Amino acid sequence: MRALVLLCLLNGAFAQNGYSWNGPVRIAPDPDPNAGSACSTDKFSCGCCLMVQEVNRLKTYFNKSLTELEKDFQKTKESLRVVEASRVAFSVSLFSDENFKCYGPFSEMNKVVIYKNAFLNLGGAYNMNTGIFTVPYSGVYSLAVTIFSDAGSPGNMLAACANLQVNNKVMARAKEFNNNDQEDSATIVVAMHLKVGDMVTVTLSSGCYLCDESYYNTFSGFLLYGTE
Repeated sequence: MRALVLLCLLNGAFAQNGYSWNGPVRIAPDPDPNAGSACSTDKFSCGCCLMVQEVNRLKTYFNKSLTELEKDFQKTKESLRVVEASRVAFSVSLFSDENFKCYGPFSEMNKVVIYKNAFLNLGGAYNMNTGIFTVPYSGVYSLAVTIFSDAGSPGNMLAACANLQVNNKVMARAKEFNNNDQEDSATIVVAMHLKVGDMVTVTLSSGCYLCDESYYNTFSGFLLYGTE
């Protein structure tokens, strides 16, 4: 049994070193994958070829990256153009001079307040003749209304009030009814989602009036961001 094990070990040892029971044999070396190429005969030419290949690879990479950057730039430029084209902002006051005067009171309900002085009307969406702001782009808008009124003399009834309406529907109110002081004011500030064609107005309720001698009664709005 020991002799059999020894023979197996010897056979394995001779096989690993290129020997067989028939005597030593020559084992052919592994073939060179670069045999016959320029690199096997001319190391300088091989280095140049590898450098050219790397330069071409980098050129392709940078050209592709530049193309992607140009596409992104065009998209950004177009987005900016759309934003600039859709700029909407207005700010108007009731009167355009400093002479004391009143707007109202009226017997009819929800009389539209027509503001006569424009500080800003970017996009022309506020109509100075009708007092209607017609929404040109769907989006979220900031709207603000400040009302002020003077009772005329101490002890008189003060009736300053106004409604912010969208499509003839009251969305917010501001009012001041009292006879304890001669003048008072109130403010409405809201953010609202509006759609194209919506009509926004400031109206007076029956018996209300707005009086001032400067620019106390104002109506302002601007587009915060557009939506579909």
